[in-house]
Amino acid sequence: MACRISELVIDCRDPQRLAEFWCQVLDFVVLDTDDDGSVEIGPREGFGGLQPTLVFSPSTEPRTGLLRLHFDVNATDRDQDAELERLLALGARPADVGQTGEEPWHVLADPEGNEFCLLRRRLS
Repeated sequence: MACRISELVIDCRDPQRLAEFWCQVLDFVVLDTDDDGSVEIGPREGFGGLQPTLVFSPSTEPRTGLLRLHFDVNATDRDQDAELERLLALGARPADVGQTGEEPWHVLADPEGNEFCLLRRRLS
Protein backbone atom coordinates (compact mmCIF):
# COMPACT_ATOMS: atom_id res chain seq x y z
CA MET A 1 0.00 0.00 0.00
CA ALA A 2 1.17 3.53 -0.70
CA CYS A 3 0.14 7.04 0.22
CA ARG A 4 -1.40 9.57 -2.13
CA ILE A 5 -1.67 13.32 -1.86
CA SER A 6 -5.10 14.26 -0.53
CA GLU A 7 -4.61 17.96 0.25
CA LEU A 8 -2.16 20.69 -0.63
CA VAL A 9 -1.94 23.55 1.89
CA ILE A 10 -0.97 26.98 0.60
CA ASP A 11 -0.18 29.80 3.02
CA CYS A 12 -1.49 33.12 1.73
CA ARG A 13 -2.60 36.62 2.72
CA ASP A 14 -6.15 36.37 1.33
CA PRO A 15 -7.50 32.79 1.38
CA GLN A 16 -10.93 33.80 0.07
CA ARG A 17 -9.50 35.62 -2.97
CA LEU A 18 -7.16 32.75 -3.88
CA ALA A 19 -9.93 30.20 -3.36
CA GLU A 20 -12.16 32.14 -5.77
CA PHE A 21 -9.37 32.40 -8.35
CA TRP A 22 -8.40 28.71 -8.21
CA CYS A 23 -12.05 27.58 -8.18
CA GLN A 24 -12.46 29.34 -11.52
CA VAL A 25 -9.17 28.03 -12.91
CA LEU A 26 -9.82 24.39 -11.93
CA ASP A 27 -13.64 24.32 -11.93
CA PHE A 28 -13.51 23.46 -8.21
CA VAL A 29 -15.97 24.43 -5.49
CA VAL A 30 -15.52 25.59 -1.91
CA LEU A 31 -15.75 22.50 0.31
CA ASP A 32 -15.13 24.06 3.71
CA THR A 33 -14.26 27.30 5.48
CA ASP A 34 -12.66 27.14 8.92
CA ASP A 35 -12.97 29.58 11.80
CA ASP A 36 -9.31 30.56 11.30
CA GLY A 37 -10.12 31.80 7.78
CA SER A 38 -8.78 28.77 5.90
CA VAL A 39 -10.72 27.84 2.77
CA GLU A 40 -10.67 24.34 1.26
CA ILE A 41 -11.57 23.87 -2.38
CA GLY A 42 -11.84 20.74 -4.44
CA PRO A 43 -13.66 18.80 -7.14
CA ARG A 44 -17.44 18.93 -7.16
CA GLU A 45 -17.59 15.32 -5.92
CA GLY A 46 -15.80 16.43 -2.74
CA PHE A 47 -12.88 15.28 -0.64
CA GLY A 48 -11.33 11.86 -1.14
CA GLY A 49 -11.39 11.58 -4.92
CA LEU A 50 -8.44 11.24 -7.25
CA GLN A 51 -7.65 14.97 -7.25
CA PRO A 52 -6.25 16.54 -4.08
CA THR A 53 -8.07 19.43 -2.48
CA LEU A 54 -6.38 22.80 -1.97
CA VAL A 55 -6.44 24.47 1.43
CA PHE A 56 -5.67 28.18 1.48
CA SER A 57 -4.47 29.03 4.96
CA PRO A 58 -4.10 32.62 6.21
CA SER A 59 -0.57 33.80 6.91
CA THR A 60 1.07 37.15 7.50
CA GLU A 61 4.55 35.82 6.71
CA PRO A 62 6.00 37.40 3.57
CA ARG A 63 6.94 35.11 0.73
CA THR A 64 10.63 35.19 -0.18
CA GLY A 65 12.11 33.87 -3.41
CA LEU A 66 10.65 31.42 -5.89
CA LEU A 67 8.24 28.78 -4.72
CA ARG A 68 9.77 25.36 -4.15
CA LEU A 69 6.56 23.79 -5.46
CA HIS A 70 4.28 25.05 -8.18
CA PHE A 71 1.25 23.86 -10.12
CA ASP A 72 1.25 22.86 -13.78
CA VAL A 73 -2.18 23.10 -15.40
CA ASN A 74 -3.52 21.91 -18.74
CA ALA A 75 -6.58 23.11 -20.61
CA THR A 76 -9.37 20.57 -20.88
CA ASP A 77 -11.73 22.09 -23.42
CA ARG A 78 -9.75 24.60 -25.48
CA ASP A 79 -6.30 25.15 -26.92
CA GLN A 80 -3.43 26.69 -24.97
CA ASP A 81 -3.85 30.19 -26.45
CA ALA A 82 -7.54 30.33 -25.56
CA GLU A 83 -6.84 29.04 -22.06
CA LEU A 84 -4.09 31.62 -21.60
CA GLU A 85 -6.57 34.38 -22.46
CA ARG A 86 -9.09 32.93 -19.99
CA LEU A 87 -6.53 32.72 -17.17
CA LEU A 88 -5.33 36.28 -17.78
CA ALA A 89 -8.95 37.49 -17.69
CA LEU A 90 -9.39 35.72 -14.32
CA GLY A 91 -6.48 37.67 -12.82
CA ALA A 92 -3.38 35.63 -13.63
CA ARG A 93 -0.42 37.56 -14.95
CA PRO A 94 2.74 36.60 -16.82
CA ALA A 95 5.69 35.75 -14.58
CA ASP A 96 9.40 35.60 -15.31
CA VAL A 97 11.31 32.82 -13.60
CA GLY A 98 14.21 32.83 -16.04
CA GLN A 99 12.58 31.13 -18.98
CA THR A 100 14.07 31.65 -22.46
CA GLY A 101 10.84 32.30 -24.35
CA GLU A 102 11.27 29.08 -26.32
CA GLU A 103 9.38 26.92 -23.82
CA PRO A 104 6.12 25.31 -24.95
CA TRP A 105 4.46 26.47 -21.70
CA HIS A 106 3.52 29.82 -20.16
CA VAL A 107 4.65 30.83 -16.68
CA LEU A 108 1.95 32.75 -14.86
CA ALA A 109 1.32 34.04 -11.35
CA ASP A 110 -1.91 33.90 -9.37
CA PRO A 111 -3.26 37.04 -7.62
CA GLU A 112 -0.71 36.64 -4.78
CA GLY A 113 2.23 36.04 -7.09
CA ASN A 114 2.42 32.25 -6.78
CA GLU A 115 3.87 30.92 -10.02
CA PHE A 116 2.18 28.21 -12.05
CA CYS A 117 2.63 26.91 -15.59
CA LEU A 118 0.09 26.49 -18.35
CA LEU A 119 1.24 23.51 -20.39
CA ARG A 120 0.52 23.04 -24.08
CA ARG A 121 -1.10 19.59 -24.08
CA ARG A 122 -4.86 19.50 -23.67
CA LEU A 123 -6.29 16.96 -21.22
CA SER A 124 -9.75 15.45 -21.48
